[in-house]
Amino acid sequence: MIKFENVSKRYPEGHDALRDVDFTLKRGEMAFLTGHSGAGKSTLLKLIMLMARPTRGQVSIADQNLAQFSRDDIPYHRRRIGVVFQNHQLLFDRTVFDNVALPLHISGYDEDDIGKRVRAALDKVGLLHKEKLNPITLSTGEQQRIGIARAIVHKPQVLLADEPTGNLDPALSEEIMRLFMEFNLHGTTVLIATHDLALVSRMPYRNLQLDQGRLIHD
Repeated sequence: MIKFENVSKRYPEGHDALRDVDFTLKRGEMAFLTGHSGAGKSTLLKLIMLMARPTRGQVSIADQNLAQFSRDDIPYHRRRIGVVFQNHQLLFDRTVFDNVALPLHISGYDEDDIGKRVRAALDKVGLLHKEKLNPITLSTGEQQRIGIARAIVHKPQVLLADEPTGNLDPALSEEIMRLFMEFNLHGTTVLIATHDLALVSRMPYRNLQLDQGRLIHD
């Protein structure tokens, strides 16, 4: 589903964020992406989302070479991907429902379909009963679950997470990871960037470890 072939990324100032990274994540597989701060984890996720392009090598999603995607193709590509951020990126002037519905409005779904999809997503993360509340009134763990509901509301083929448990205590971290495991059991390909090695070591999934932009362990 996700394939990196000798991928390198050098930024204009000369920093090599990734160096000859080579791996394949199969459809329906779940894996962790680990490494020190600055190891290249966020850059790797940006290449998958087409927020950046490799300097060298090839990135493919579902057997499609992303180098062949034009600027006009990027919205279509991103509709296949759900993204969960560490800082939630929620809008505190809107309800929980409206935050989750936002990507569907952007993609042009009709109102009836939006309502069904948003409530199904909120139900999966256990927040259906809080759809009318403002996210600012909820706990940090609940806010993260809103972010996850927003990421999966359009039923993406791939779910990416960038340090999704970085601000959470161990109990909440495991709760969030169980949600990712559940989505994976239903066929979603999941890649989670994290520095929480203790959490990763307790879970039976593949660990792709970066160091100074190189993949040193798989």
